[in-house]
Amino acid sequence: MSDLDRNYASPFGRAGARADTAAVDAGLRAYMLRIYNYMTIGLAITGLAALGVYMLAVTGDASLAAKSATGATLALARGQYLTQFGYAVFVSPLKWVLILAPLVMVFAISFGINRLRPATAQMLFWAFSALMGISLSSIFLVYTHTSIVRVFFITAASFGALSLYGYTTKRDMTGMGSFLMMGLFGIIIASLVNIFVASSMLQFVVSVVGVLVFAGLTAWDTQRLKNDYIYGYAAQGGEMAERAAITGALSLYLNFINLFTLLLQLLGQRD
Repeated sequence: MSDLDRNYASPFGRAGARADTAAVDAGLRAYMLRIYNYMTIGLAITGLAALGVYMLAVTGDASLAAKSATGATLALARGQYLTQFGYAVFVSPLKWVLILAPLVMVFAISFGINRLRPATAQMLFWAFSALMGISLSSIFLVYTHTSIVRVFFITAASFGALSLYGYTTKRDMTGMGSFLMMGLFGIIIASLVNIFVASSMLQFVVSVVGVLVFAGLTAWDTQRLKNDYIYGYAAQGGEMAERAAITGALSLYLNFINLFTLLLQLLGQRD
């Protein structure tokens, strides 16, 4: 492997060094595969949760529709209606709990990972994925289902290419981290400001810059995870490597979700 020191002094000479390198290569592949498997399962849970919530929240039967405080039926633009469950999820104050819950879970996993058993951290990751799906379910009310599917596959293809680049490139991307983090904080601040000013131009700029930032973070995180294994977890393995795989999956998952939602704002067709 190019990332390893080829001048490593093995007690068995070059043959021993090749064996050690091959062992790390195999371990790295297994480690990265575990990260991608966790991320993929998390995305599947998110998608199923989002679709399930939408199906429970919307009905074509007016008799099952929820009523507003004035007694009016809560109808959607395309002749469908919000159910009582839909009202609770999308209209009532509960929606703010569902929106903020994934953020709380991210901090719980990120800051508590070293105190958690791997099985507990894994379950928290699945729970976080489900909560994220619930909070994202409103996209089915805003965008056409065809455009959601189209943007998802665009995101998947882009994410795959960017992650592959981060894994295979010989360029050291370490210095990009601080720059990308500054861009991320800038996006967060601009998004908060736009809540109050409601500028479509600012939203467009945030979406474009956000796509570039999360594209860079996808490649950077992939290289970081690869290097973390080679220089930090190769010899240790066990629970430490398993925790690192879960937090690595969380990082890539968040990059994918943010890339998807930003591309949806740019390319999605509103219903």
